[in-house]
Amino acid sequence: MASSRLSLRTIVFIGGATLMLVPAIVTATLYTAALQQRGEELQVEKLTTRGELSANLLARRTYGVWMDVAKLASLIDPANLANAREQIQFMSRLDGRYSWLGIADVGGKVLTAKDGMLEGESVAERPWFRRGLEAPTAIDVHEAQLLANLLPKSQEPYRFIDLAAPLRHAGSVAGVVGAQLNWNWVAEGMAALQAPGIDVLLVSQDRTVLFGPPDLINKPLNIGSALAASRVTTAFLSERWPDGKDYFTVIVPTVGFADLPSFGWSLLVRQNADAAMASTRELIRSFWLILGAGALAALALLFLAAQWLRTPLRRLSESAETIVQDPASRPPYQETRFDEAARLSDALARIQSKLMRAASH
Repeated sequence: MASSRLSLRTIVFIGGATLMLVPAIVTATLYTAALQQRGEELQVEKLTTRGELSANLLARRTYGVWMDVAKLASLIDPANLANAREQIQFMSRLDGRYSWLGIADVGGKVLTAKDGMLEGESVAERPWFRRGLEAPTAIDVHEAQLLANLLPKSQEPYRFIDLAAPLRHAGSVAGVVGAQLNWNWVAEGMAALQAPGIDVLLVSQDRTVLFGPPDLINKPLNIGSALAASRVTTAFLSERWPDGKDYFTVIVPTVGFADLPSFGWSLLVRQNADAAMASTRELIRSFWLILGAGALAALALLFLAAQWLRTPLRRLSESAETIVQDPASRPPYQETRFDEAARLSDALARIQSKLMRAASH
């Protein structure tokens, strides 16, 4: 009748495999989890650094233009219109970023401007003028209105950002210096900040994408990072975007430098999560493959070791069963693989010898 008890080989193999594999799998799982987390942290650091540098570069470029406008406001004497016109023309020729540059009196009438555009017309209802009477101001990107018919024809509508500063005379506000910067200049600057596999998006205060992937430009973003952009310090999110893909997203909530007036802009720096973690996941996959191959090799060696231990004991147990049935049977195999088997082999031989002497009497 076959025994239902486990064999020594099975006990050694299963016990050894359990003692070997369980700690190895637990340790490997903790290690790969830590490796995954560290990989994500490195990606966050990379995206955060790019976002902060991008925001700083964009702000510094815009600040340079703002300083020109602020300096112009401090130099122009509204009482000397001829000199003011000369300064306006000189600056507008010197810097092609200005689509329009001019000054208006406190009533909103344009006194002088680049190439005479809008001279004599009223800009009293324009936001840059109304806010510029009170303090230095910046207006987010918008399509051309008064200038739409004065600029050369273009397939795409002209878009500007506005900068304005109070013009003072004799200690009181005498008008406003206004500048309309061609949005293409900002877009070109943003394009230079992009990197393969990484998108740097410029987002307005109302969460509209001002610059980014073509499928998102001029569309509102209703994802978590966009909703949090104006409410947090630099932060990181992993979220699903409208294209159905998961991205690591870093939020840079403000684009500003020194006393540059705020446009309300934020930057979102995103990278496809699968692409970002591809190298880390490949490393983890290789680690598990190597661990698996090592485990298989160890199990094979463990099986051979269990078989090596089992063989002499099986031979001895078979010899003992034979001696019980026939004391005169063949002597037990002389085992030498390990001490216990050798001693048991000698003991069986002595027992067989005694049984045979007893049977002869």
